[in-house]
Amino acid sequence: MMRRMRKFLAVFASILMMMPALLVSADTAGSKSGEKVSQETGELSSKDEVVYAKLSPAGENQEVYVVNILNIEEPGEVTDYGPYTNLKNLTDLSPIEKSDAAVNVTAEEEGKFYYQGDLNESALPWNVSITYTLDGQETAPEELAGKSGHVEIGIQTSRNESAEASFFENYLLQISFPLNGEKFSNIEAPDGMLANAGKNKQATFTVMPEKEGNLTLEADVADFELEGIDITAIPSSLPIDAPDIDDMTGEMDTLTKAIKEVNDGVGQLQNGASELHNGAAKLSDGSREYRDGIAALDGSSSKLVSGSKSIEQALQKLNSSLSAGSGDMGLGDLKKMQDGLSQSAAGLREVSRNLSELQQAFSASYNSLNEAMEGIPNHEISQAQIEQLKQSGADPDVVAQLLETYTAAQNAKGVFAAGQGSFAAVSGTLEQVSASLTEMAKNLDAMSAGLSQALANSDAADAMAQLQAGVNALAANYESFHSGLVDYTGGVSRLAGSYSELHNGITGVADGTGEIANGAASLHTGTTELYEATRDLPEQMKEEVEGMLEEYDKSDFKPVSFVSSQNEKVNSVQFVLKTESIKQEETKEVEKPKEEPKGFWARLKALFS
Repeated sequence: MMRRMRKFLAVFASILMMMPALLVSADTAGSKSGEKVSQETGELSSKDEVVYAKLSPAGENQEVYVVNILNIEEPGEVTDYGPYTNLKNLTDLSPIEKSDAAVNVTAEEEGKFYYQGDLNESALPWNVSITYTLDGQETAPEELAGKSGHVEIGIQTSRNESAEASFFENYLLQISFPLNGEKFSNIEAPDGMLANAGKNKQATFTVMPEKEGNLTLEADVADFELEGIDITAIPSSLPIDAPDIDDMTGEMDTLTKAIKEVNDGVGQLQNGASELHNGAAKLSDGSREYRDGIAALDGSSSKLVSGSKSIEQALQKLNSSLSAGSGDMGLGDLKKMQDGLSQSAAGLREVSRNLSELQQAFSASYNSLNEAMEGIPNHEISQAQIEQLKQSGADPDVVAQLLETYTAAQNAKGVFAAGQGSFAAVSGTLEQVSASLTEMAKNLDAMSAGLSQALANSDAADAMAQLQAGVNALAANYESFHSGLVDYTGGVSRLAGSYSELHNGITGVADGTGEIANGAASLHTGTTELYEATRDLPEQMKEEVEGMLEEYDKSDFKPVSFVSSQNEKVNSVQFVLKTESIKQEETKEVEKPKEEPKGFWARLKALFS
C-alpha cells in the first residue's frame, strides 16, 4: 500500500514538473498565432478624410488636423500616407506606427477604422480674411469684446495658390454666423440668409466653386461677443436636374412672335409713311405750281383789266365819233379808222393768246394738284384704332406726328374738295374769255375788211353806216364783257390770296410727313434690332441654363486626398473650419477659506502649541 502511494506521488510530481513546460509551449504557440494574424496585409476598400482647422478671429490658421476614416475590407495591416506630426488611434488602444509619410495601422476586423493625424503649417485650399468695423472704424477682434455700437463683419475668401486647386474648383463654402439674439439686432446680410435658431439668429452665406467670396454682415450690437464662425467646405458633386423651362420658353416664343408682328407692323407703317410723304411731296410741288400760276394770273389781271378798259373806251369813243360826225369824215379819216380796227383786232388776239397760254399752264398745275390730292388715301381711322396705335409700344412722338399729319392731310383734302368747283371754274373762265376776245378780234377784222372794201368801191356812206352799226353793237357787248372780266379778275385775286395759306398748310403737311417717314424708319430700325436680338431668345435661354448647369454641376468630380497624393481610393474629403470665439474675459473672485468651528480639545491644543 505504501509502495503504491509512493508510485502515485512520484508520477504526480512528474506531471507537476511538466506543467510549466506545457503552459509555456502553449503560450508560445498562441503568441506565434497572434503574430501571424497581426502581420497579415489587410485590404482597404476606400477612405474618407475630414479636415478640421481652428482659425483665429481674423481667419489665420492656428491648428489643423485630419480625421481619417479607413473602410477595412480585409483585416490586417493597412498603410495610409500623410505628413503628420502626431497620431492618435480613435478606434482601439493598439499603437499606430509611422515611417516618414507612411502610416501603418493594424485593423483587427472589417468595418471603419478611425485615426487622427495632426498637421503642421498645412495650407488650406482657401485664404480666409475676416475684418471687423465698429461705428465705421476698423477694429481688432480682441478689442471688440464688450463693445457696443454698429458692427460690420467682412469675410473675404480666395484661392490659396499653394494648395491643391481641385478643392477650390469643385467645393462650395457654407459660412455660418451664430448670433446671440440678446446682443445682436437689426441684422443685415445682403448676400446671405437669416434664420431663427430659438432666441438666436443664424446668418448663412454660400460661396460657389471657383468663386471668390466678399461677404458682409451688419448689425447693432450691445456688449459684443461672437461665437466661432463655422466654415464648411463640401464638394458640389450633387447632380443638378435641369429645371423645366418649357413654359418660360413658350412665353418667350410668344413674346418673340409678338415682337415680330410689331416689327412687321412698323415696317408697314414705314412703307405707308414713305408713300404718304411721297404723295405729300407731289402735292406740295403741284400746289406750288398752282400757286405760282394763280399768282401770275392775278399779276396779269390788272393789265388785262386795264387793256380791256382801254378797248372799251376806244370802242365807246369810236361809237360816239361815228354817231356824231359820220358825215364830216373823209376818205382819209376812214382809212385811219380801218387801220385802227385792224390794230385793235391784233391787240385782242394777243391778249387772247396770252390768256390761252395762262389757261394751259393753270390747267396743268390744277391737274397736278388734283392728282396729288387724290393720292392721299381716304382711310378713316377710328378713335379705337388711334388708341390701339398709341398702346402698340411705338415711339409716342412718332405716333403724335403721324396723327397730326394724317389730320392735316385730311383737312387739306377736304378744303380742296370744297373749293374744287372754284378751282375748275378758273380754267373754264380763262378759256371762255380767250374765246370771247378771239371772237371780238374776228368782228373787228370783219369791220376793217368791210370798211376797206367800201373805200375801194367808193361807197363811203354805205360803209360808214355799216361800220357805225357794227361799232355800236360791239361797244354795247364789250361793256358787258368788261364788267364780267373785272368780276373775274377780282375772284382770281381773292383766290390767289387765300390759296397762299392753303399752300403753306400743304407744305407743312409735306414737311411733317418727311419727319414721320424718318421717324418711322428709325422706329423700324429699332424694332428690327429688337427682333434680331430676341428671335433666338428661347434657344439662348436654354443654352444659358445648360451653361449654368455645366458650370455648377460637379457630379463628375473625383476626390483626391488632401494630405498626400499617395493615398488612393479616396471616397470623400470634407473641410470643417471654425474661428476662435470672441469673448469677454471673466473675472474670477478668490474665495477665502472658511474657518471651521474648533472644539474644546482643539482650542486647548492650539493654546499650548
